[in-house]
Amino acid sequence: MDETNPPADSGLAEPAGGRGRALLVLALAALVAVTVVYGLRQAPPEDPRWLLWAGAALAGLGLLALYALLAGVLRPGSGKSERQFLDGLASAVGHPLVVTAADGRALYANAAYHALVKRAGAGRLVPMDVLFTPYAEFAGPIYQLAQAVAAGRRETRELRVAEGSAAPCADPVRPVWIRLSAAPMQVGHRTLRLWELEDISGERARQEQSFARLQFIITYLDNAPVGFFSTLADGRVDYVNATLAQWLGMDLSDLEGARLTLDRLLGPAAARLVSGVAPKPRGAATESFGIDLRNPGTGKLFPAQIIHHVDFDAEGRASPARTIVVPRQLAGAETSAPRLARFVNNAPIGIAEIDKDGTIRTANTAFIDLSPKLRRGAMIAAAVAAPEREALTQALAAALAGEASQRQFEATLEGGNPRSVLFTFTRLSEDDHAAVVFAVDKTENKSLAVQLAQSQKLMAVGQLASGIAHDFNNVLTPIIGFADLLLAKMRPTDPAFADVMNIKQNANRAANLVRQLLAFSRKQTLQPKVHALTEALSDLGNLLGRVLGEKVGLKIAHERDLGLVMVDIHQFEQVIINLAVNARDAMPNGGTLTVRTYNLGVDASRAVMPSLMPPGEYVVCEVEDTGTGIPKEIRDKIWEPFFSTKDVGKGTGLGLSTVYGIVKQTGGFIFCDSEVGKGTVFRIYLPRYYPQRAGEAPVEEKPAEPPKRDYTGKERILLVEDEDAVRAFALRALASRGYTVVEANSGEAAIEKIDADAKGFDLIISDVVMPEMDGPTLLRELRKRGIATKFVFVSGYPGEQFEQDLEGQTGFSFMPKPFSLKQLVEKVKEAMES
Repeated sequence: MDETNPPADSGLAEPAGGRGRALLVLALAALVAVTVVYGLRQAPPEDPRWLLWAGAALAGLGLLALYALLAGVLRPGSGKSERQFLDGLASAVGHPLVVTAADGRALYANAAYHALVKRAGAGRLVPMDVLFTPYAEFAGPIYQLAQAVAAGRRETRELRVAEGSAAPCADPVRPVWIRLSAAPMQVGHRTLRLWELEDISGERARQEQSFARLQFIITYLDNAPVGFFSTLADGRVDYVNATLAQWLGMDLSDLEGARLTLDRLLGPAAARLVSGVAPKPRGAATESFGIDLRNPGTGKLFPAQIIHHVDFDAEGRASPARTIVVPRQLAGAETSAPRLARFVNNAPIGIAEIDKDGTIRTANTAFIDLSPKLRRGAMIAAAVAAPEREALTQALAAALAGEASQRQFEATLEGGNPRSVLFTFTRLSEDDHAAVVFAVDKTENKSLAVQLAQSQKLMAVGQLASGIAHDFNNVLTPIIGFADLLLAKMRPTDPAFADVMNIKQNANRAANLVRQLLAFSRKQTLQPKVHALTEALSDLGNLLGRVLGEKVGLKIAHERDLGLVMVDIHQFEQVIINLAVNARDAMPNGGTLTVRTYNLGVDASRAVMPSLMPPGEYVVCEVEDTGTGIPKEIRDKIWEPFFSTKDVGKGTGLGLSTVYGIVKQTGGFIFCDSEVGKGTVFRIYLPRYYPQRAGEAPVEEKPAEPPKRDYTGKERILLVEDEDAVRAFALRALASRGYTVVEANSGEAAIEKIDADAKGFDLIISDVVMPEMDGPTLLRELRKRGIATKFVFVSGYPGEQFEQDLEGQTGFSFMPKPFSLKQLVEKVKEAMES
C-alpha cells in the first residue's frame, strides 16, 4: 500500500512481545515439519505408517495454528479493525491533523485534513508545512513550529486569517482565528510528528466579549461619582480611576507605566495614616479616615473621606488594598464630626484611641510616625521598652478606672531610632471602656535640655576663664617676655640658660591652660583660614609619633580629592593632639591609632545625628584607637570640664573639653562611638568650604621654606599699657629692634602724648581694658580727630569681646596675651606692612 495516499500506513510498529511469540511459533512449526519429513523418509510407501506420520503432521500444524491464534500472532481481520479504530479516533478530534515522518513525509491524516488538502487543490497527501507554504501569513508560524518540533518541543501558535484569504482554512465573509500546533511523538523506535490545525474563532469571540464587558465595567468605574484606587503591598498604586485623577489634577496617560506610589498620590502624611494598620493573619481591615488631599497643579486642598480595605494572608502579608475616596461635600454636610477628624489627623502631636486591653483602635499620622510598632490593631505596650511596659499598663488602667482625669507617663519607644515620648491618658466616658492617649515627642526637648545644661556649664567656665584670663595673662606676658630677653643675651652653654628656659616653658604651660579654659568656653580668639586637612595632618605626623611613643603605631589615611575647610589650623592641631594623648593613655599595652579623613555628602549626613547636626557637605576627620574603650555610663560625661578618669595629678580634665569647645567654635560637630574592650572612635564633622562660592581665589600651596624676614625698623610707635611690667617688656623688646617707642599708661595719657608730639606715630599698640578710657574708646576718639594711625590691640581677654564695639572701624588688628618677643615683633611688622 502506498504510504503517501490514503489509506496510509499508520506507522505503528509491531509490539516486542508479539514478535517474540511469532518467532516461537515459526520455530515449533519448523521442528514439526522436520520431524514429519524424517518419519516419512524412513517409512516405505507401502508401509501404512506413513499415514500415521501424515496425520501427526496435520495435528501438529493445527495445534500450532491454535497457539498462534491464542498468542495473538494470527489475528483474523485485525488490520482492518485497527484501521477503523484509528480513523474513528482521528475523526472524533474534529479538527485537521496529520502525522509525518522525521524526513517530512506524510504518514497518516484524518478525514478533516484530507478535506483541507482537497480544498487547497493538492493532488496527493502532503504535510502541513508544505500545504501552507504558498501563504505569507503562515510562513513565520510554520517555520517556528518546524524548528521547535525538530528540537523535540511541543509548540503552539495562534494567528488571524483575514476574510477572503486564499488559504484553505479561510472564510470568505469573516476573519478566522486558528491555532497551529506541532508535537513530537514516539511510536516504538520511530520518531513521528503530529501537526494540528484548530479553528478557535469561537473561543476568541468569547474572549473579546469578556474583554469588552471588562472594559465596560472599567469605564463605569473610571467615571463613577467617587474616586477609587488600588495599592500593592509594596506601596505602589496600580490603578487610579479617572474621577480621582481629575480631582488630583493627574493625567492618566502619564500614570501608565509610571511608579506611582501612595506617598505621591495622597501625600506622605496621609499615606502613613492609611498604611498604618498592624497585620492580621487571615484577617481583614476596613477603616474610614477624614483627610485633606492636595491638587499638585493648583496647590488647593480638598477634604475627602476615604474608606480603605485590605486583606491579609495566613502569614500576615497584605494583599492589594482597595480604597474609595468620597469628597466631603458628597459624603454629607461639613458637620462637626468630620471637621474634628480632620483636625485630629493633622494635629502636630500623636492622638490615639486605646481599648481596655491596650490595643490601638484609631491613631493619627503623628502617633503612627513615632514608632514602626505603633499601628492600628497593635498593642501600645509592644512599642515601649520592656522595663517600662508594666508602668505604662498601670497608667492606662488608672485612667480607665477614673482615678484621675489625666495620667501622664514618659517612656522610651523601640523600633527605629529610640524616642522619648510623654503619654497622657484620659478616659472618654464611664460607659466606654476606652481611653484617649496624647503622645508628645520629647526627644528633641531632651536633646535641647542636654545642650542647655552643657551651655550653662560652658557659660560658668567661660565667666571664670574670662575673669582670670586678663589678670593671669598680664602676669604671664612679662614672665615670657623677659625670659625671651634674657635668652637673647645668653648662650646655651651659660649656667643659667637652662633655668631661664624652664621659666619660659612653665609660663607657656600656664598660658596653654588658660587657652584650654577659653577654648572649652568658646571664648578664645580663632584665626580661621582655608586649609586642606591632608596637608595639615601630614605636617602633624612627626609630632604625633613622638606623642604616642614606641608602643602605639600611627596610621594616617586620606580620601582622594578631600574638600577644604575653614579652621584655625593651630587650634585644630591641638584637637588632634589632645585626642591622640587620650588614645595613647587608653592603650597602655600598645595598639594602633588611625587618623582618616573623607568627604561626606548631604544624603549621608542625614543619617549621622539628625537632631543635632543639620544636613550638608562635611569633611570628616576620624581618630580611632584600639584601646580599652569608654564605658557607656560615663560616655555622656567626657565633654564636661575637669572630668577625668585618670589618677589625681595625671590630668586636668580639660583635654576633651578643649576639643569640644574648639570644634563647636569652628562651626563643626564631634561625636564619640566606643565599645569597651575594642576601642573608641571620635568623628569630627567640619563644614566643607568652597572658595569659588565665597568669591575667593582657590587656596594656594604654601611654600616649602618661608623666606626670612627682617623684623627691625625705624618707625615711631606709641605704646599704651596700664600694666607696668607688660609695658616695660614691650618697650625694651621694640627698642631692641630699632623702633622709637613712646609709652603711656592710660588712654588719656596717650591722647596727651599725641597732642604734644609734632612728628606723629606710625603705629599705636594699646591694651584693650584700661581704667577710665579703654583701647576701643581711644581708637574712636582718634578717628573722630581724623588720625588714621594703625592700631594693634593686645589683651588678656578674647578678641571677640571688644570687636563688636568697633563695628564700622578699620585699621586695627588684635594680638592676644600672653605673647613672646618673637610674636610681638612679627605682629608689629605685619601691621606696618598691611
